[in-house]
Amino acid sequence: MAISVSVYGFAAQAYEAGEVADGGTVTGNVLYLGRVPSKKIIPTKDQDVCGGIRDQAAVAVGSGKAVQDAVVYLKDVEKGKAWPVAEPPRIPVLDQVKCRFVPHVQVIPAGSLEIVNSDPVLHNTHGFYGKRTAFNLALPNLGQKIPTELTRPGFVRVECDAHGWMLAWVYVADNPYYAVTAEDGMFTIAGIPPGEYTLVAWQEYTGAVELPVTIKAGETTDVSIELKK
Repeated sequence: MAISVSVYGFAAQAYEAGEVADGGTVTGNVLYLGRVPSKKIIPTKDQDVCGGIRDQAAVAVGSGKAVQDAVVYLKDVEKGKAWPVAEPPRIPVLDQVKCRFVPHVQVIPAGSLEIVNSDPVLHNTHGFYGKRTAFNLALPNLGQKIPTELTRPGFVRVECDAHGWMLAWVYVADNPYYAVTAEDGMFTIAGIPPGEYTLVAWQEYTGAVELPVTIKAGETTDVSIELKK
């Protein structure tokens, strides 16, 4: 079984990276047609930095019911294209800005994640795989940066123990076939070896939806995914 090495220089997971001749593409959009609930954010401390009371939608829905910050990925892919390499190479970052995590949702390969505090207040940044702690880091200083390691694939829920309303999600991918939707809800995943796959779309409120997709050599498969609660 081949073990891949990520762009940051460590063993990642059982994924064999190589050339993909005449790969296919899956593209499409993610929609949510249901009622969008909201919750009231009430900062209980550090209001000069964190801001005041506000409403926050459970699903970021834009024009045409398009969903932003949905994670779309292919499940159980054993081999295919190489992992993407940033130019210049860099470690993924989770920042804390005005008591909000930036970005709110991101996908990374297994390995390093740098936690940053861009606020002049203490943040205690706490990541979980389910109920299991992945990291627990105190960042009391403005501009402080601490690297951590996320070596297990799956979703990591990130909270701040000092500001209970803060929340972010990091999906640690086990293969490079993934995307995060922007405001238009669109995604494209390219360079896929021809074959049968399971496509997954996930959003923090709705959870995951799975659907089968067939990828043909050199062709594009278009799909529309509706998330439901």
